[in-house]
Amino acid sequence: MENQFQPIGIFDSGYGGLTILKEIVEHLPAYDFIYLGDNARTPYGNRSFDVVYNYTLQAVKKLFDKGCWLIIMACNTASAKALRTIQQNDLPKINPHKRVLGVIRPSVEAVEKFTKTGHIGVLATQGTVLSESYPMEIHKLFPEIITVQESCPMWVPLVEYNEFNSNGADFFVKKNIDNLLTKDKNIDVIILGCTHYPLLLPKIQKYVPSHIKIISQGDIVAESLKDYLFRHPEINEQCSKNGTLKFYTTEAAETFERQGGHFLNRPIKAKQIQLVEHIDLTVS
Repeated sequence: MENQFQPIGIFDSGYGGLTILKEIVEHLPAYDFIYLGDNARTPYGNRSFDVVYNYTLQAVKKLFDKGCWLIIMACNTASAKALRTIQQNDLPKINPHKRVLGVIRPSVEAVEKFTKTGHIGVLATQGTVLSESYPMEIHKLFPEIITVQESCPMWVPLVEYNEFNSNGADFFVKKNIDNLLTKDKNIDVIILGCTHYPLLLPKIQKYVPSHIKIISQGDIVAESLKDYLFRHPEINEQCSKNGTLKFYTTEAAETFERQGGHFLNRPIKAKQIQLVEHIDLTVS
């Protein structure tokens, strides 16, 4: 019998994707959702393409096993390093009717309506910056727009270790923003190219000039998903709608519950799971 619980899966390397989940639930409260955070192996930002791809594929398979027909990769690094390969090479073998979507394309599609100068800045992890995903996607859609990037290697650890309100966070936030604006004085839009970064928004706003528009991904991705489900009724019909939320983590459940509650401003219950595929080491 077909599994009647077919939630939408939300995957991130850690807690950052909860900022996406929060907005999606507000836009689509009737749907069922499963959130999976690979907290035991976070951050992904400084890992190789192959490692990020393998970790992400393990998570995608786990969410499919949990009944998901649609997965939102709420991680910019995974979207940059793994999404295309999974969509083109793995999905046809696993189940060609299921879908995995990323967060980069919706963010890129939004920039044109905000910029007047045609100069965009991107703050992201080292992995996302090195992938060149944002400049390439922006150039494909809007070839006249100039994009500059700044890698922020300390921002995810600041959020993951609950230091985003600390005085120490100011040093790194200011340093990276100053570096970005030095590269191009005409920037009038900055994309926060990591789902962890909205937790640093008060500090980011403190050091970004008021005339520059800051694009945070949560609302944009949520609106994009709502539109996608409207345009793809065959996927929408597969998604169960009981208004439930389930949380899984590869770290200790208690830690995830405590930290995750800060992101969602509500108490949550989580279960710990393992993503690493079993390897039989028995010598025959």
